[in-house]
This record gives sequence, C-alpha cells and structure tokens, in this order.
Amino acid sequence: MAKQHSPRFLEIVNDAKVRIHECTVQDVKKRLDSQENFTLIDVREESEFAKGRLPGAVHVGKGVIERDIEKVVPNPATPVVLYCGGGFRSALAADALQKMGYTSVISMDGGWSGWNEAGFPVEKPQA
Repeated sequence: MAKQHSPRFLEIVNDAKVRIHECTVQDVKKRLDSQENFTLIDVREESEFAKGRLPGAVHVGKGVIERDIEKVVPNPATPVVLYCGGGFRSALAADALQKMGYTSVISMDGGWSGWNEAGFPVEKPQA
C-alpha cells in the first residue's frame, strides 16, 4: 500500500525535482553491475537501513546529510546516487547537496520500494 503524503510535503518534493537529476532503479542496477565508480547513499532512517539496503550502500540519513556528507564524500565532483523509501526524501537531499556545491548528484526514483519490486538483490543484516 502506497503512503499518503501531505500536500505540502509533495509541494516541496516537486519543487526540488525541478532542479535535480533522477534515475530509475534499473539505471542504478546497471551502474552496479558494470562496477561504475560512484557513491551510493541510503538517506532513510537508521532503523530502515538496518533492515536491508542496496548492495554497497552507505548510510547518511537525510536528517544529517548536510552535516556529514563531507566526511563520506569529500570531493564535491564525486558521482553520488541517493535513495530512500520511494524517491521523495532522496530528491530533497539531492537538492540540498547541489546547493552545497555537489555537482554529480542523482536521486533514484522509486527508492527501496522500487528496487524490491524489481526483484533486485539486497543486503540484509547479519543474524
């Protein structure tokens, strides 16, 4: 069941999407399969990340990404792909990173939900 987002939230997401680049889950899968050099960042909450993630993803939550991004990605020209649960939080995070001078930031539309719906591999926590 799809989440019902508030109109004001959707308004700021749609505003951000005008300024950012997006890609599909299939695009990210191709990048991973070809071992393209980029940093894959999961901007979901820590509890979401702990339940499972895209292969090779690092966690930098949306709530702290502006504060912590330079520790994870010091070079603002580094290609970065962001994802969240469905592509909304990652769009907002991509917009913020671009404002900080990051020049190669992409938000994965569809997010974790789309990745799972496509049946692509995920990393699960160690039991």
